[in-house]
Amino acid sequence: MRLTFNKKIIAVVSIVVIIAIILIVNSIVRNDQAKDANNNATVADNTQQKTGDVEGEAINAIIESTIEPEPSPTDKVNDKEVVEPSVEKDIPSLHEVYSEYFPIGAAIEPFQTAGLKADLLKKHVNWLVAENAMKPVSLQPTEGNFNWTQADQLVEFAKANNMEVRFHTLVWHTQVGDWFFKDVEGNLMVDETDDGKREANKELLLERLGTHVRTIVSRYSDDIKSWDVVNEVIEPGDPDGMRASEWYQITGTEFIETAFRVAREAGGPDIKLYINDYGTDDIVKRDRLYELVKEMLDKDVPIDGVGHQTHISIEWPPVGSIIESMEKFAELGLDNLVTELDMSLYAWNDRSDFGEDIPTHIVQKQADRYAELFEAFKEHKDIIGGVVFWGMADDHTWLSTFPITRTEAPFLFDKQLHAKPAFWAIVDPFTRE
Repeated sequence: MRLTFNKKIIAVVSIVVIIAIILIVNSIVRNDQAKDANNNATVADNTQQKTGDVEGEAINAIIESTIEPEPSPTDKVNDKEVVEPSVEKDIPSLHEVYSEYFPIGAAIEPFQTAGLKADLLKKHVNWLVAENAMKPVSLQPTEGNFNWTQADQLVEFAKANNMEVRFHTLVWHTQVGDWFFKDVEGNLMVDETDDGKREANKELLLERLGTHVRTIVSRYSDDIKSWDVVNEVIEPGDPDGMRASEWYQITGTEFIETAFRVAREAGGPDIKLYINDYGTDDIVKRDRLYELVKEMLDKDVPIDGVGHQTHISIEWPPVGSIIESMEKFAELGLDNLVTELDMSLYAWNDRSDFGEDIPTHIVQKQADRYAELFEAFKEHKDIIGGVVFWGMADDHTWLSTFPITRTEAPFLFDKQLHAKPAFWAIVDPFTRE
């Protein structure tokens, strides 16, 4: 670096010396021209013009010779090494590194049970969850017609590779068939104003829910021990702090009680039942969820733990807030799971886009934040039952289209399935320096 700097100084000094010489020569020429101005006025003008041109060309030539030309954008693209996707076999296994702390999981789609992505999963995780294949509309799109194909595929893949499976999710306000919320005549239950019919609709909805839960849990209880029973039922901005879904508008909190009770009846005492939500680090939302869970426990509703989705960014929330929430629920004797972890490159209200060339300092900031997060998880392993990423590599993430379509890179592995600085930050912190 110092050698390069000295060369630049020498080049600049050379420029100054040459310019000085040119100026002196030019001055001499002009003086001579002035002595014979009357006879040579035209010649003097021409000489001055030509000398000025040469002076400028000389200076430009010298300056240009000391500056390395920048490659054109096309050259950058052409010169950039093309990296093919592959699974790095000579790096540590993520789940093995964390074996003494908690299991490591990932949310997947059925197509990822084959090929390179399957190889990546086999190496790094020992827990799987269906990103979409086990949601209500996927398993029972119409009443009484269950579709098990994709869910069975995930379960079989996990069993064949010594992995556990988490179920996500029995009850949700979205990705659920509209038929659940229509009365026997096909009318929307929420539009009913007659008290007697509203009560009948509530009973019908809870009966349908019970059938849905019982059928699914009975089928998979031997293979799946960890269950998201209800998902995202808290919304501080809605009345009573409960999400004003059709479930809640028609049944109040009875749909929550029903889902947990039926799941326990169908699955027995060995399965673990969780209530799952996002933003649990927010004090207002956390406290409303706490109130609900405590109310359910006081009614002997069989809740075993809380799932903290943990969709976070490189900016927010503070790691301490995430841990404080877990500690609060642990006081109730409940387990805590990180169920949907990813880390956006952008703050919540930021709608910019880095494009394909993500700045190095952003990549490093993500790595540092992952390191801080996992250090906190390890320190609190006694209250954390597992950590599940909501995906595995940057080539497949819901954040690519939410809240806008743009480049995202929320995971430990890049689009070529190669380990990023974030991976090394939580596997071998000493490599971060």
